[in-house]
Amino acid sequence: MADDKQGRDEQADRKEERQREREIEEARARGDEKEPMGDDPSGRLGHLDEALESHDYPATTNELVEAYGEYELETQSGEKSLEDVLSSTKDQTYDSADDVRRRVLGLIGR
Repeated sequence: MADDKQGRDEQADRKEERQREREIEEARARGDEKEPMGDDPSGRLGHLDEALESHDYPATTNELVEAYGEYELETQSGEKSLEDVLSSTKDQTYDSADDVRRRVLGLIGR
């Protein structure tokens, strides 16, 4: 290829095209990745977040499971019920909705 303006322009065009192809390929590869989990508790906990706010505290794990065990939560591996999430823990006492949120978010892999 001659070292002239047309040759340099063609080379630049090919470089830009290769870059676009790489970007498209990277986007396709990332398409199968799971979205990162957000830090928004109300989004992760769904309607449970509101229910926890209106609950009377202190409350135990068993009381919360009895009252809200069917609520579905967004986890890294899909949706799980509150009962499933808390099943690995011993009965604890929570002083506030914030205490429960911290515990649940820690268990579902914030």
